[in-house]
Amino acid sequence: METKAQIPLAVLVGIQTPHVSDIAHEASLQELERLVKTLGYEVIGIVSQKRDGTGAGLLLGSGKLAELAELTGGTGVVGSMAPRPKSKARQRFEGAAEVATSIQPDPGAQRKPEFVIVDHELSPSQIRNLERATGAEVLDRTGVIVEIFHRHANTHEAKLQVEMARLKYVAPRLRESSAGGGRQQGPGAGESTLDLDRRKIRDRISELKDQLEAVQRDSDQRRSARRDQMRVALVGYTNAGKSSLMRALTGSQVLVEDKLFATLDTTIRALQPETRPRVLVSDTVGFIKQLPHDLVASFRSTLAEALEASLLLFVVDASDPTYEAQLEVSRSVLREIGADTVPSRLVLNKLDRVDDARRAALIVKHPDAILMSAHAPDDVSALRESIIAFFEVAMVDDMLVLPYAKQGLIGEVYESVRVLSEDYNETGRVLKVRGLPGVVARLQRNLAAH
Repeated sequence: METKAQIPLAVLVGIQTPHVSDIAHEASLQELERLVKTLGYEVIGIVSQKRDGTGAGLLLGSGKLAELAELTGGTGVVGSMAPRPKSKARQRFEGAAEVATSIQPDPGAQRKPEFVIVDHELSPSQIRNLERATGAEVLDRTGVIVEIFHRHANTHEAKLQVEMARLKYVAPRLRESSAGGGRQQGPGAGESTLDLDRRKIRDRISELKDQLEAVQRDSDQRRSARRDQMRVALVGYTNAGKSSLMRALTGSQVLVEDKLFATLDTTIRALQPETRPRVLVSDTVGFIKQLPHDLVASFRSTLAEALEASLLLFVVDASDPTYEAQLEVSRSVLREIGADTVPSRLVLNKLDRVDDARRAALIVKHPDAILMSAHAPDDVSALRESIIAFFEVAMVDDMLVLPYAKQGLIGEVYESVRVLSEDYNETGRVLKVRGLPGVVARLQRNLAAH
């Protein structure tokens, strides 16, 4: 009889430094818990401590370390004679199972958590020390995010980008397995197993870069073809409701899940009901605090949708007490790629979860923001009208003459601009149109060319 796989258990660890408030610290741990649940793990405990920094070799003080070790069944001592845990980084690189438990607990005994997950980025030595003291596998916040991205990437481009970021994360954390690392024989003689693994990773990263450049050239060409179109990019913190808003604005069946990073690949759909010219809406990857730099860099093409948009809608979960910090994270990431110069509007979403007093305070604090719920049709309709109004301001009225010999271009005209009236003369079809100046000028050039 096939037994159902057990859900991995995890304990969270957080360090509250002096500049972090109680509310921010609590929100960060709650966010980490949601990240861990997105991985499919169950959180059974949280160990938190106030400290001056996160640089100590063991991260925690001796008392808190003992408390953590009691939860995991570890010794609480780094220099114990317990077997050195095999590097999970090596297992991932070699394609081993993501979760492997070699020792089955006594059915009558309470299961101990297999993972300790820390709400900070750890050095390789900190991970090693904590694993020895707790007897559990240790992941830091960056490792969890990288693993989620790895599992959720769908398109070829996203998979290449995530694999590169993952290898860059894994490489410095590789270490010899408990079986020891001898010297290689034959080609590459003199290299340890560890050196060989690191060289393989470097070679693979180089290979991935070449593949990504080819894929991104194709993506750049597709974006170039859309350059004259009216484009809106939904940007913001993960789980702020961007995908729900995308679905409401475009009628598309995009994935809507109450999970962090449910969307990794850019989705582009037309605003519904369709306008003439069309407005394209793109849903981009959500941001998060301490988003690994390599992931920001590797998602260049995804974020390029924001860089090349005509309008950015910063979608914020207005019901979250830390929404301002989340908004700043989103803005800082976009500054990093140069998208901070794109016109933007602030959308305070999930207003259905906000009481009247908080709503009034939000209006005072953000008088120019759009307050709404993606689940309220009237709110969505009002947002749609504000998007159309934004583009209307930039449009101009002009005349186009479509020669009788070029009537096959009429479809392109109707696709690119709004046709206000049609008439005919001896030259051809005379169209009064309204559209963006660059688009009208391009059409005039095309119609005049022989």
